[in-house]
Amino acid sequence: MKLITHLSWLLRALLFLAIFAFALLNTDRVTLRFFLGQTWETPMIVVLLLFFAFGAGIGVLACLPRLLGQRREIHKLERELRAAGNRSLPPQA
Repeated sequence: MKLITHLSWLLRALLFLAIFAFALLNTDRVTLRFFLGQTWETPMIVVLLLFFAFGAGIGVLACLPRLLGQRREIHKLERELRAAGNRSLPPQA
């Protein structure tokens, strides 16, 4: 089990180093042009990370209705199970 933990931390460290190296290679300034003549100049890695975070947030929001529906279903089934369990027990004297 310790081997898996060590491998997991090694993989995390390698992933961090790869992302850090990617960030260092993408420090060039880019200009984003918005509507109405608005512009924003920032390093490319900032733009990439912002769009990644935005995409991850959209993905989480897309999964939210299904997760909440499953949670409601689980609570409903737990209540039914408890009610069925109470009916099957003989009365205590």
